[in-house]
Amino acid sequence: MPTEAPVERVVLVSAPTKDVPAAEAAEHLEELARLTDTAGAVVVGTIGQRLDAPHPRLYIGEGKAKELKQLLEDLDARLAIFDEELSPAQGKNLEATLDIRVMDRAELILDIFATRARSREAQMQVELAQLQYMLPRLKRMWTHLTRGGGIGFRGPGETQLETDRRLISRRIRDLRGKLKVVSQRRATQRKGRAEMFRAALVGYTNAGKSSILRALSGADVLVEDRLFATLDAATRQIELEGGQEVLLTDTVGFIRKLPHHLVASFRATLEETAEADLLLHVIDASHPSWEEQKDVVEQVLGDLDMRDHPTLLVFNKTDRLTHAEEELLRERARAAFVQPAVFISAQSPGGLEELRTALLNAQRSRRARVRVRIPARDGEALASVYREGEVLEQAQEGTEISLVARVPEATLGRLRQRAGVVVETA
Repeated sequence: MPTEAPVERVVLVSAPTKDVPAAEAAEHLEELARLTDTAGAVVVGTIGQRLDAPHPRLYIGEGKAKELKQLLEDLDARLAIFDEELSPAQGKNLEATLDIRVMDRAELILDIFATRARSREAQMQVELAQLQYMLPRLKRMWTHLTRGGGIGFRGPGETQLETDRRLISRRIRDLRGKLKVVSQRRATQRKGRAEMFRAALVGYTNAGKSSILRALSGADVLVEDRLFATLDAATRQIELEGGQEVLLTDTVGFIRKLPHHLVASFRATLEETAEADLLLHVIDASHPSWEEQKDVVEQVLGDLDMRDHPTLLVFNKTDRLTHAEEELLRERARAAFVQPAVFISAQSPGGLEELRTALLNAQRSRRARVRVRIPARDGEALASVYREGEVLEQAQEGTEISLVARVPEATLGRLRQRAGVVVETA
C-alpha cells in the first residue's frame, strides 16, 4: 500500500540589516513562508536577528547560530531556510555548525521553479539557473547525497549533483546553445505576427496576471492562488470593441531577491515582453506592500533594459478595496506616477472595462492617421480599410471615396499598390 512522503519540517531564518524597517522585514518573512508552502514543506518555527552587517562566516552571529541549532532540535526540523542569500562559504559553515541542511531564498525559488516547469523550454531555463547556482557550491551539495531528498533536490538539477565541475560546465554551455535556438525561433514567430498589436502582462508573482488573461480571452489558462503558478509564457488573441484584435502574453511573475541566474535564464521567454508594443504592469492593489512590489518589478525590468518601455499600470483586485480606498489609490496614481493607470478586478463582472478601453486606445494610437482616396468602383480596397482599420470619416468626392482612417502599415502598403488609390497624411 503506497504511503505519502513525510512533509519536510522547516525553520525560517530572518536576518535583515538594521536599516530595513521592522514591518518590511516581517512581510518578507511572511512571503518566505508562502514560498516554503509552495515548495511543499511546512514551517514549524521562525527565528530572527537584526544585523549591523552579515557575519562573514555564518551570516548570523555565533550565539544566534547556537540558538537556531537548539530550536531545530526542539522542533524536530531537518531544514533551515534563510531569507537572505548566503555565500557558498556561509552555507557550508552553517551546515557544519547546525549539522543540518541549509538553504537560502534563492535556492528555494529555484526549487519551486523546478517543480512547476512544464514545457521543455522552461525546464531547460530552470536547469540552467540551477546549475549556475550549484557550480560554486558543489562541495557542500555533494554532502547532501547521503541525507536523502527533499526540497532543493528536485527537477532537472537532481541528476547533476553526481557530476563534476567539468561536466556541469559542459551542460551549461549545451543549455545556453539550445536556449539560443529557442530565442531565434521565437524571433521568427514574432515576425510572422508583427502586424498585430501586442501587449504583455508583467508584475509581481500572484498579482493576477493569469486571471486577467483568462478573463479577457476566455481561454483555459491555469489560475492558482500560489506563488509562481505561471512559468511558461502564454499568448492569446483578445477581441476588443469593433472587432479589433490584440495579442496578449502572460509571463513569469517577479519577486524580491529573485536569483539573477534565473532572470538571465528566462531572458528568451522575456524577450516576448521586450517586443511588445505595451507592457501591462499588473499590481495587486489590495496588498499592503504593493508599492515595494511595484519597485521590485521595475528593477527587474531595468535589468532587462525595459524600464523605458511604454507601460500601463494595471491595479488589479480592486474588489478587495472599499470605495474610499480605491478613490485614494486613484488620486495617488494620478499624482505620483508618470505611467497611465487603470483600476480593475479580474473577478468582478464588468471589472475589466477600463483595461479593454485602454488597450483599444493604445492600439489605435499606434496606427497612422491617413486620408485614403479610393475609386468608387474598387470595392475590395474600400472593404479592406473597414475590415483592417478604423474609419473616422467618409465622404464621396465625384468618382472617388475619401476616407480618414487609422490603418495598419501593412494594409497601407497593399493599398498603395492598387491602381487609382492615393494615400496621404491626414
